[in-house]
Formats: sequence, C-alpha cells, structure tokens
Amino acid sequence: MTRLDSRTQAVANPVLASAAQRFGIIERPELAFTPAVASETEHLYEKVKDFIPAIEWPVYAPYVHAVNRLKKERNAVILAHNYQTPDIFHCVADIVGDSLQLARDASKVDAEIIIQCGVHFMAETSKLLSPEKTVLIPDGKAGCSLSESITGADVRLLKQRYPGVPVVTYVNTSADVKAETDICCTSSNVLAVVESFASDTVLCIPDEYLAMNVARQTNKKILTWKGHCEVHERFTAAELLAYKEANPGIEIIGHPECHPDVIAVCDFAGSTSGMINYVKDNRPSKVLLVTECSMASNIQAEIEGVEFVKPCNLCPHMKRITLPKILDSLLSMTEEVLVDPAIADRARLAVERMVNLKQ
Repeated sequence: MTRLDSRTQAVANPVLASAAQRFGIIERPELAFTPAVASETEHLYEKVKDFIPAIEWPVYAPYVHAVNRLKKERNAVILAHNYQTPDIFHCVADIVGDSLQLARDASKVDAEIIIQCGVHFMAETSKLLSPEKTVLIPDGKAGCSLSESITGADVRLLKQRYPGVPVVTYVNTSADVKAETDICCTSSNVLAVVESFASDTVLCIPDEYLAMNVARQTNKKILTWKGHCEVHERFTAAELLAYKEANPGIEIIGHPECHPDVIAVCDFAGSTSGMINYVKDNRPSKVLLVTECSMASNIQAEIEGVEFVKPCNLCPHMKRITLPKILDSLLSMTEEVLVDPAIADRARLAVERMVNLKQ
C-alpha cells in the first residue's frame, strides 16, 4: 500500500477532511484472492462459515485481509456493534458490544484512530469519551430513527413545559440532545438512573417503549416522548405467540425498545448485553431474539448447541456499514466525526454522570 503525500493531496483537493490532511491518504491495494490471502484469512473464515458460503469467501477475504493490515499501519481500532454483519463482527473488529460499551472500551485502548462500525450517534459518543482521538464512520448517512426522533431544541421545550423535572436521555441520541440532559441511560441501567432522582416525576426520552417498560417497574411518574426504534417497533405480540405455538419449548428474549405488549409475552427481557449473557448462561435449546437479526448470527457463531429462530428484522442504517466502506475509510480517513466543543463538554457530562452513578 502506497501512502500519498498529504500536502500534495490537500492542494489537489482543498475539500479534504482534516483527518486526511493529518494522516495522509493511502492508495487502494489490489484486492485479489491469492494463496497468501487465503492462508492468512482461513482461521477467520472458520468463524463465519455458517453464514458466508465458501463460494462467496473469495470476495470477502481480500477486503478482510486489507482492512486487518491497514488498521495496524494506521494505529486504528475497529469498533463493531452487535448488529453488524458477521464478516465485520468476527473478521475485522477489535472491540464488539453495545453502543456504550464500545465507547467505553475505545477510550482505554492505545490507538490514534477509531473506526466506528455502527450508526452516527455511536460515533459521536465515542468522540465524546475519547476527544483526543480521531473518530471515523465508514458511512456518515448511517443514522437512527430513534436518535433522529428528537433534537436539542425539543428537549429545551420539554424543560420549559416541565420545569424542574429531571431529564433522563437514552444514549441512542445525538450529542446535541445529550447536552440538554441531566443524565444519560442505557436499556440495562435505565431503572437505576430513574430511581436515582428524588423527584416523583422523571422525563425519560426519547424511546417511548423503553419509558413505558420502565414505568411498570417504578412508582415514579414517567413522562415520555414518541420516539421508536424502527427495528424493534415492528415486532408484535401476536407474531411472537405464533412462533411459540410453532416451536414448543422455545425461549423468547426481548429488548426493552419493543412495545410493552411484546415484552409481556417474552420469557426474558433485557439490554443487548443482557440478552447475550442470558443465552450464554442458560443455553436454551431453542431461542428467538426479539432484536436486529445479525445479533443472533453473531452469537450463534460463538455458542454451540443453541438453535436460533430468526425473525429477520434488519436495521437499514447498520447495514450501510460494509467491508468496502471500512477499507475506504481507512484509506482516505473519511468520514471524520466532530462535535462542537461547547456541545461536547455538556454532553460528555451527562454520559459521565451515568457512568459514575453508583448502582
């Protein structure tokens, strides 16, 4: 791989992102499935052979090989959310997990560059917790219906309408929203965060279903916002009951971003990490995860003896991240994620309050 002089590139294209100016651009390598590439990626294919046919691996392998070489040259770490496809999750990612866990772990690694394989708010959160690092997202259009359901201006209006009421905001939001927040929460700690306030009323935004589900577990009055995850809101209780009837003995595990009627028919409900741990700890013979379906594939690759029934609701935003885009991001150092320092300082405080909350 040949590194091009960054100053020459900047003159040729003055619109180059600042990350490209700082680190330079690298020429695209040849992407051929050579015997050397086959040998060096063979152990990775073993992890994904149940999801990628052998006839297709020669297409994936050159990208996997190039990305893994280039991330070392760039001193970069690749973060992959649980909803990423198995080729990314198992073959090029250095750190995997839910959105907050990724950001926390990334802040501890010795790397100059973070490649965020997830959606935009996750990249922003990584930048908040690692402001000194360069954060890139392979596709800046990888958004989130939940994050985009509310703005900082909306939160300011809510605070005017409900003066003095604490604002608990889901981490699945923009930095602009976090900046208007008293404290953030995740789906795993939302109850503890809500209960941490002396107030008998709490704004829990923007996920309406998460708020409705936590309202069933607390005596506090929970004020909601009509934001929804377009993956989780598609599941219905009737659909899950039909799966139970067709699969005797199946255990259904739901995410609290689902409607309360859906959670009511689940055998267990928990955050992304909670769902994964439940399967690992209990090893049900047959299980259905009520969430984005790539997560089931990624867990299945690590756990033997569990049959996964997959109602495949894909996140179109997560699927914007692909191996070719990850490679392009490493080559051209795009797209860099920046947060206005005035917003970042306040947003970071809301996240840190959550992280430091004694539970």
